[in-house]
Amino acid sequence: MNEMLETLKKIEDKYKLFQQQQFTFIKALERTREEAHDMIRPVSSIVQVQCYKDHHCFNATDRRVLNMFVSLCNELRCLCQKMERAHAGDSVTHGLLEKCKLLLNDSNDLTALRATYPHRVVNFLSVEESKHRYGGVVSLLPIVLDTMRAWVTHSKKYLIPNVSHAPAMAWKHKSPSQIAPAGHCAARTSNSNKNIVLLQEKECERCKYEDPRLGKKAPWIPPGNTS
Repeated sequence: MNEMLETLKKIEDKYKLFQQQQFTFIKALERTREEAHDMIRPVSSIVQVQCYKDHHCFNATDRRVLNMFVSLCNELRCLCQKMERAHAGDSVTHGLLEKCKLLLNDSNDLTALRATYPHRVVNFLSVEESKHRYGGVVSLLPIVLDTMRAWVTHSKKYLIPNVSHAPAMAWKHKSPSQIAPAGHCAARTSNSNKNIVLLQEKECERCKYEDPRLGKKAPWIPPGNTS
């Protein structure tokens, strides 16, 4: 549990930095949507942001902030997998993790998602931006983080101490056969990256525009790379 708490804290710290750059994030989305000639539909999925970054982003600042968003989504997805393997859980923790997995699915439709009080991310948008463009994408990270905090709170209160009537860290002393390989999460992430490629293909087919500066199709860059 301590390892997951530490990972969650690191992600929360990264999110605080990202949150301070929300205006830059919105401007980056504006510019890349314009480059893609895709100004009508809302930004409604993680893979859509990934596609803008990989194929329609020609500004280093824009690429950096878009990559921050994609990287945070990937880190949260990996943490969700660790939480799922930590212990059997109950209906409450299972429901919370299923919610996280759905929200972090690359092609999940975020259009109707809205973070409410105490989060203020939507308040920083104009009415038009909130309703028709970015209300969902800016709400994703705070809602997922809240859901993961709820998983931690419920697990510590009701589940971890009762796993073997031992201290809360007893789950760490599993036999080697019960412990997932170190590369397990990376392997799942790799499979997810392959799915992103296929989703990007479908996503970019909808743009109806090929920027002449691209020449031929740019190579796909795995999420998390800034280059």
